[in-house]
Amino acid sequence: MQEGGPQRCAPGLHLTTRERTATMMRTTKTGMSRAAGLGAAVAITAVTLAGCGRADDGAGASGASEGVSDGPATGTIELWAAGAEGEELPELFDAFIEDNPDVDINMTPIPEEDFVTKMTAAIAAGTVPDLIYVFAEHQPALFATEAFAPVPDGLVDESAFFESVWETGQVDDVAYGVPWFTYARVFQYRADLAEAAGVDAPENWDDLREFARTLKDTGVAYPLGFYVVPFDEYTAAQFDTFAHQNGGGIIDDDNSAWTINSPENVEALEFYSSLFADGFVSPDGPTSVDSVAYLTEGRLAGVLNGPWLRGWIKDANGQEWLDAHMAALVPPAGPDGERAASIGGGNWAVPEDADNADAAWKFVQYASEPEVQLTWFGLMGNLPTVKVAWDDPAIADDEALDEVRAAMEFGVPIPAVPTWNQVGKILGEQIERVVRGGATPQEALDTAQAEAESIGVGR
Repeated sequence: MQEGGPQRCAPGLHLTTRERTATMMRTTKTGMSRAAGLGAAVAITAVTLAGCGRADDGAGASGASEGVSDGPATGTIELWAAGAEGEELPELFDAFIEDNPDVDINMTPIPEEDFVTKMTAAIAAGTVPDLIYVFAEHQPALFATEAFAPVPDGLVDESAFFESVWETGQVDDVAYGVPWFTYARVFQYRADLAEAAGVDAPENWDDLREFARTLKDTGVAYPLGFYVVPFDEYTAAQFDTFAHQNGGGIIDDDNSAWTINSPENVEALEFYSSLFADGFVSPDGPTSVDSVAYLTEGRLAGVLNGPWLRGWIKDANGQEWLDAHMAALVPPAGPDGERAASIGGGNWAVPEDADNADAAWKFVQYASEPEVQLTWFGLMGNLPTVKVAWDDPAIADDEALDEVRAAMEFGVPIPAVPTWNQVGKILGEQIERVVRGGATPQEALDTAQAEAESIGVGR
């Protein structure tokens, strides 16, 4: 099952373009806030926002920066934003301009699929914007240009962010991006079917197999849905979480060498592919955007997907159906109890040659305040990167989002190297050979490793 989230809501994954489009269509059709995309308690009221601390009361991520001038922002901020989220960003401008009356924000929305090409062309031509909003999977290619400024010391409080999310904006331990929204993929399943079958929610790989076997025996066509159709870098990113759950990983800790065919990864692929071989997962789908119907009809019992899936189900079936049928938990642990979950999202970044970097960084400070991130959650359903914002009732009272938050602590981002998309596609294709019976896990990962080594990490 395809599980990529648009946001690259793929490692740093968020939604794929197809998923993002589906989300926008669903929420627009209901006539409700895009906050409906994450469940029941996403409407942020004025009272709630008033209760959130601003930067000056110590509750948020902002701080006094050594690299940003004192006083309000001035001039024009040229902002480029990728994807559908850019359509909603102007909703946040008014409050910033109110505090900075001598600033203007000129935003250019750019289709997600064109963002890297247009940005690299602007870098080459010396016509960069002042600020960009970029998805995590696009960052490695852009940051490899060495055209972005490090985050100024003291701009924000790094410790206020989820550690795994903060790392998505780093290259060689230097932060070039400030996280703006995030997500983690969790195991979401038909709790009613599991209860009727007498099987517990899966906490580890053995449980996952038992869950799948039991539900298969009750007549569920394909108990589990993974990211397939097509097998590509999103598949590879999902497999990387299985590898981490087994003590492995497809790249080393400092992102300097591929480790695709390690013994731990071979074992992980043996387990992963066995779920296909035993008929628990279909290599032909359904895709992520089709999973709502499959879950509703009981043809699918559990999926690894992002929190947006609950919003899709709510839009299709209503809140009561969602509450009565669906549950979520941190992805099952590996044989030795290790946890891992795919994470992703989007970051703010400022080019080195920005004309108005000072004002751009001040906007990033503003966007890092808890109540601003909660407003964005209300508008788009995108989850905050500042930990304290998750204590707001709009998020804290949602049990499924509790599991997402827990999964954030075990986050596995996409490899932060510019060759990831190329290598990930190769790995995804090799995984398909295995699940379709055309190669052994060792053969497939040896092939992927050889090709990855010939490509390198791009830095």
